[in-house]
Amino acid sequence: MAGGGDSLRALLRAANALLQQRRYHAALAVIKGFRNGAVYGAKIRAPHALVMTFLFKSGSFREKLKSIAQATYAHSRNLAYFVFTYKGLLAAQSRLQGKKIPFHSFLAACIGGWLVFGDNNPINSQIIMYLLSRILFGLSRLAVEKGYIPQPRQDPFPLLAALVWGTVLWLFEYHRETLQPSLQSSMTYLYEDSDVWHDVSDFLIYNKRTDSK
Repeated sequence: MAGGGDSLRALLRAANALLQQRRYHAALAVIKGFRNGAVYGAKIRAPHALVMTFLFKSGSFREKLKSIAQATYAHSRNLAYFVFTYKGLLAAQSRLQGKKIPFHSFLAACIGGWLVFGDNNPINSQIIMYLLSRILFGLSRLAVEKGYIPQPRQDPFPLLAALVWGTVLWLFEYHRETLQPSLQSSMTYLYEDSDVWHDVSDFLIYNKRTDSK
């Protein structure tokens, strides 16, 4: 028993010594990036999938749990693969050119995005739309910061909120098929299911009656 404990401590010391070696830093950073991508993807997707599945999806309890597990795994796997690919390509470019330049980040992310997120499926679609909204905000702020567009005299956010909500509800009412299925489900629950009821049970307690009244 004591021998096994000594071996484990020796192994841990050797691993810690390896992690302190600067010459292996780039490779180790790629591995840890894979780990962080997997963990973060699971943390983000699991709660979201849990809520959306039990709110809007039909099926047995087991089927719902399976759907949650599949969505969580897909998000976790894709993010892990992307971080691994991005950091690996970034390190390779820096090593080849002897220094890191801004284009390296763009090229590595483009290749990673194509390879990992290029499949048009619900999980990837949600991630890309999430990033797109942040990019538009970021580019707008950068344009003001660089002087490409003037600093607004008033906060433009109220106008943006009005245009976003006006556009999305117009699309929902008249071109619903253009919206993502999960957004369609959310809006159907909010704006259409609230038009239908039969008694107090499905007016205040439930969204829809499940009996045959």
